[in-house]
Amino acid sequence: MMKKVIAVRDLVVVRGEREVLPGISLDVSAGVTGLLGPSGCGKTTLMRSLVGAQRVRSGTVEVLGEPAGSASLRDRIGYVTQAASVYDDLTVAENLAFFARVLGVDRASVDEAVAAVALDDHRDQVVGRLSGGQRSRAGLAVALLGKPDLLVLDEPTVGLDPVLRRDLWELFHRIADAGAAVLVSSHVMDEAERCHRLLLMREGRIIADGSPDEIRERTGTTDIEAAFLHLVEDTEPAA
Repeated sequence: MMKKVIAVRDLVVVRGEREVLPGISLDVSAGVTGLLGPSGCGKTTLMRSLVGAQRVRSGTVEVLGEPAGSASLRDRIGYVTQAASVYDDLTVAENLAFFARVLGVDRASVDEAVAAVALDDHRDQVVGRLSGGQRSRAGLAVALLGKPDLLVLDEPTVGLDPVLRRDLWELFHRIADAGAAVLVSSHVMDEAERCHRLLLMREGRIIADGSPDEIRERTGTTDIEAAFLHLVEDTEPAA
């Protein structure tokens, strides 16, 4: 069996008066895993829990054999939030050089990360003057520094044109083929077909776990959106 990269057990997260995650458990191994579900279902909260940025009420979260948020994981996890985590007053190259120094990686990693997200022609532009999609790719480049063992991507393709979306998914698969685990969240169901494995989420719970083919077969549907709707109907309480 493939080694677990993420192990979550009975995770409960409460924000304000709302129980966002009501005690979920899941494992993630190497490969491209899609976390799909509608906006507000708890995807971002789960991802924040994985990288140690979310206060949890109970349960355990282990990443690469260590408790989430451990200092030893800082250079082993790449995390991309929905808002690009880069400095607007620095150029792309300056941003990456800064974060490379923080992580202790060499200049070659900077050049590789810029090339990986197709920003070579914009490396000397100030990030604040880039388009939204370019800023997102700059944030992704930062996450790629040091070749992390786990890449956590929160809605990384939002606002990108179809060609860039295709290119980024090809990049995610190359990273996974090199042995890393890539966890990608999305509310766009057609991106499900690009994943090795899917976790379908609704109202803080995982309602399906398997490959796209397995989920379609299990629900007797022809696409993941139809499968999701079928699963939702099955979990709705009877009137």
